[in-house]
Amino acid sequence: MVLKTFGWSFAVTALGLAFAAWQWGWEAFGIVLILSILEISLSFDNAVVNAGILKKMNAFWQKIFLTIGILIAVFGMRLVFPVVIVAISAKVGPIEAVQLAMDQPDRYEDLVTDAHAAIASFGGMFLLMIFLDFIFEEREHKWLAWLERPLAKLGKVDMLSVCIALIVLMVTAITFATNAHTSTGHADKSATVLLSGVAGLITYLVVGGLSGYFEDKLEEEEEREHEEEEKAKREGKQVSAVGLAGKAAFFLFLYLEVLDASFSFDGVIGAFAITNHIFWMALGLGIGAMYVRSLTVYLVRQGTLDDYVYLEHGAHYAIGALAVILLVTIQHEISEIITGLIGVVLIAASFWSSLRRNKALENSEGKAGGPEEKAEVSSGV
Repeated sequence: MVLKTFGWSFAVTALGLAFAAWQWGWEAFGIVLILSILEISLSFDNAVVNAGILKKMNAFWQKIFLTIGILIAVFGMRLVFPVVIVAISAKVGPIEAVQLAMDQPDRYEDLVTDAHAAIASFGGMFLLMIFLDFIFEEREHKWLAWLERPLAKLGKVDMLSVCIALIVLMVTAITFATNAHTSTGHADKSATVLLSGVAGLITYLVVGGLSGYFEDKLEEEEEREHEEEEKAKREGKQVSAVGLAGKAAFFLFLYLEVLDASFSFDGVIGAFAITNHIFWMALGLGIGAMYVRSLTVYLVRQGTLDDYVYLEHGAHYAIGALAVILLVTIQHEISEIITGLIGVVLIAASFWSSLRRNKALENSEGKAGGPEEKAEVSSGV
């Protein structure tokens, strides 16, 4: 079952890492591996959400999402989007950006270095908003309870995350952007950082707004479908559970695509904190995106939920760390290996905590004598 579901992902991983080592050496191998782990970890909750929604669809729309939808996610967001970001920031065409990366790597590096302040500010603000909205939300499970409990209470204040993000942006522009790195030395990039940061914030709000819009439409369609089912039952007609179809499934498909795009943003933007090499980025994110598909299929087929309750926390703390690192790199250089390992360590720690919690729950269930007497055991740090 595992090999059948993840076979293509394993094959793409092996080929991608082998190609990176053969073409660019062991440094590229390490960076692509880190990017793959980061993307898989950040996309784990994406796969869980996708599976939970996808199981509501009929077989036709499930196939559409797992083929056309994944093609959009892999090639549109993970492969094309990084090139578009570089092209816009460096003020060159997407094709020219790829050609420069292939034929004139030194010139490409200069363009990316000059555009780094804009990329880092845009990405840093987008990732920071994801992190802030996560930690300010009340959740059933708390990993770092001593931190998450008071922050969840603060989150009841309207627009708090936006206010904090704007304050961080202003501090960044004053502290780092006045002496930002460029290919010719240092320059004042305050205006660029402010404008790009606001653009990142707006992008996050627009993506969130679209997700909310499609979610509302979906709820309306599901309610209508439910009413029709109840009417059919009252009339004595047989109701077959084949999954949502028609307009409801179409809205569900659009909602999933918007959700997947929003989930993709964090991985793509976070990748810029690790490397500016678009080919390494494309390989790492592409490998990770394959696992999103495999995990989605696996979860739909198995009907299982996320057993590792702190993994989502670790992924979001990694996002927060990447946001801070991106903003700091406007002026100070940070090793790509260190940047990547911070995220991996946070995610690994959350995974370990999840395993400890599951083991504690099993022990508690055994001592209690049955699941009905089982108490929730928290292994949060």
